[in-house]
Amino acid sequence: MSIAADRLSIDWKIISVWSVISLIMVRPAFGEMYTSVRNVQQAISVERELLNHLRTYIEDETLRLHDMKRFYKKVSDMHSEVYSGPVTAMANPLVAFALIKRLQSEWMNVVYSNEAKENAQAFRAGYENEESSMPKFEDVQGAARGLMRLQDVYALRVDALVNGHFQTVAGGATVDVYSPAVSIPLSGDDCFLVGKVAYEHEDYYHSVQWLEEAARLFRGSGSEWLPENEGTLEDTLDHLAFSHFKTGNVSYALSLSQELLRYDPTNGRVLRNVEKYEKLLGSSPPLDSPEILLQRPNTTYLRTRNTYEWLCQTQGSQPKHYENPGLFCDYFTNGSPSLLLQPMKREVVSLRPYVVLYHSFITGDEAESIRDLAQPGLRRSVVASGEKQATAEYRISKSAWLKETAHPVVRRVDQRITALTGLNLQPPYAEYLQVVNYGIGGHYEPHFDHATSASSPLYKLNTGNRVATLMIYLSSVEAGGSTAFIYANFSVPVVENAALFWWNLHRNGQGNGDTLHAGCPVLVGDKWVANKWVHEHGQEFQRRCSPNPEE
Repeated sequence: MSIAADRLSIDWKIISVWSVISLIMVRPAFGEMYTSVRNVQQAISVERELLNHLRTYIEDETLRLHDMKRFYKKVSDMHSEVYSGPVTAMANPLVAFALIKRLQSEWMNVVYSNEAKENAQAFRAGYENEESSMPKFEDVQGAARGLMRLQDVYALRVDALVNGHFQTVAGGATVDVYSPAVSIPLSGDDCFLVGKVAYEHEDYYHSVQWLEEAARLFRGSGSEWLPENEGTLEDTLDHLAFSHFKTGNVSYALSLSQELLRYDPTNGRVLRNVEKYEKLLGSSPPLDSPEILLQRPNTTYLRTRNTYEWLCQTQGSQPKHYENPGLFCDYFTNGSPSLLLQPMKREVVSLRPYVVLYHSFITGDEAESIRDLAQPGLRRSVVASGEKQATAEYRISKSAWLKETAHPVVRRVDQRITALTGLNLQPPYAEYLQVVNYGIGGHYEPHFDHATSASSPLYKLNTGNRVATLMIYLSSVEAGGSTAFIYANFSVPVVENAALFWWNLHRNGQGNGDTLHAGCPVLVGDKWVANKWVHEHGQEFQRRCSPNPEE
C-alpha cells in the first residue's frame, strides 16, 4: 500500500458509519478545481507545459514561414531581374525549364504542404496531453461566482475589481479594502464571462454590473477581436440589453439594442426586441444610462446576511477586554502535566458563547505536515442534506480526514487537544481530524456544527451530538477568511497556528444557538484549517451534565 493510501486508511470496523459523515475516498470530481486554492496553484504547472508546447509551435511555424518568405523572395527576384528584362531571356531553355518546373511542382508543394498541418497537430496533441489536468467549464463558473461572492460580502466596487483593486465606498469616498502585492486587470472577455455566468443563473443584479464593464472595455479596444476571446462587443450588448430589461430598465435596454443593430442590422431577434421595447415605452425617449436601483438576489441566510457581511468586512471584531472584564488572557495548563513546562497562551474572546483562542497551538512545521498529509485526499467538502451528505454552493472548500495513525504529528495534535480540553478523543467519541482548504472566494455560510435535526447523519455514529469544536488555523491569509459568530456579533481573524475552541451544546444537551457561525470568504490568500469535533458520549466525566439551560 502506498504511503498516501496508508495515511488516509480507514478503520474498517466503523467504515459504514464514517462513510455517512463524509466520503473520504471518493474519486476526484470534475469541475472542482476552484474549490481549493492548492488545486488552483497546481494549475500553474499545467499552463507552464502549455507554454512550452506553444513555444515549440511558434518556433516550427517561424521556420516554416521563413521557408515561405525565402520562396517568395526567390520567385519575386526572378520577376524583377529576369522576366522584366529582354524577351530573349525566355528563349533561354534553362530559364524556361525553371519556370515550367516551378509552376508545375514547386507551387503545388508550397500550397499543399502538410508542414503547417503537422505543426498544428503536434500543438493540439500537446494540449490534449494536458487536458485532463485542466479546469473544466464548471471551474470557470465556480471561480466567477467566487468573484461575485467577494463583491457582495466585502461590498467591493466592480470597476475597481476589473482594474485589479479591492476597493469599497465608505463615507462617500473610495477606500482600499486590501492592497495586494500582485494583481492584474481583467479583460473585456473576462468580465463578459463573469456576467454571462450570472446571466445564465438569471442573476441580473450581477450580470448588469459585469457586462457593463465588459462593454466599456470592448468599446475602448475598438471592438478588436482576439482569437483567445469567447465574447465580443455584440455578445455583450445582447446579454446586457436583456439584463437591463429584466431589471425593469426598458429605456436603456432599447438604447443598447439599437447600438447592437449598428453592428448586426439584420438580426431579427434584436429587431423584434427593439419593437417590443418601443411599444412598452410608448413615446418615452430612451435613457442615456441606467438609473434603476438594482436589487441583490435573495439568499438562504437573508435574515442574517447584513450581520454576517458586516462581521466579515471588519475582518476580526471580537469584544475588547476593557469592554468586558470577564475577558482575559493567561497561560493555561488545565492541570495537565504535559502543559506545565510549556503552558498554552489562552485568550478568552467571548463568554456567551464561550469561545477561546489558543495562540501558538501548533508549530509551523506541524501545520505544514498536516497540509501535506491531507493533500492527496482532498475532496469537495459536503454538508448535511437530510439524512445524506451533498456538496453545496454555501460551502466552497475541499477537505480530507486524517486518523491519528496517519502520522505522529496527527497523534501529537490529538494528545494536545486532550491535554488542553480534558475531553475524550478516542474513537468513536471524536471524529477524525478534518483538514480543509478553501477555494476562490472560499467560504462557509452561517451554520451550526452540531446537529439541529434528529435525522442528521451525525447521529449514525451513535455517540450523540457534537458537543465541542476545536478549529486550528493551519495557515495565514492576506485578507478575509475570518470566523464570524452571527448572533454573538463578533468575528475572529485568521491567526496562523492558533486554535479556536467553543462548546456547541449547553450542559443540558441542547444546542447553543449563539454558536451560529460562518467562515467568511477568503479575499486574498490560501486558507487551511483543521477541525476536531468531539461528541457527547464518552465525555460523561469530562463535562458533566446540568439541567440549567444557561450552563
